[in-house]
Amino acid sequence: MIHKRIRPFNTRDTYPEQKLDNDLSQGVVARGTMVFLRGQVSQDLETRECLHVGDAGKQTAKTMENIKMLLEEAGSQMSHICRIVVYVTDIRYREAVYQEMGKWLKGVFPCSTGLVVPALARPEWVVEIEVTAVIPDAA
Repeated sequence: MIHKRIRPFNTRDTYPEQKLDNDLSQGVVARGTMVFLRGQVSQDLETRECLHVGDAGKQTAKTMENIKMLLEEAGSQMSHICRIVVYVTDIRYREAVYQEMGKWLKGVFPCSTGLVVPALARPEWVVEIEVTAVIPDAA
């Protein structure tokens, strides 16, 4: 195994009342070169256009698509994510954000921190996700 996952869990067991299904870990011991991505949002990375205004779930999908693309450009992949930090501007967006994010992180078990913040860099953004991943050592 490339990374040692410390106390992996699923949110459906930890937070059954929230109807979430996210594979997370309390900690990850990683090997290889670190990749730190800045907070990603629902933005076309080529045109800088803001996408999916007012829809937390669709903003999360585009955000995760950007994360996947950037990790691949760095020589990594989604399965090598070690840590995520999720920022939402309203607690009511949390379920939609985590439902969508969980689809992209199924089986990954990263460490995760979620924060509710008053605003992000642009008022149309309601979710921002920051990622730390690794590029594994060659086998």
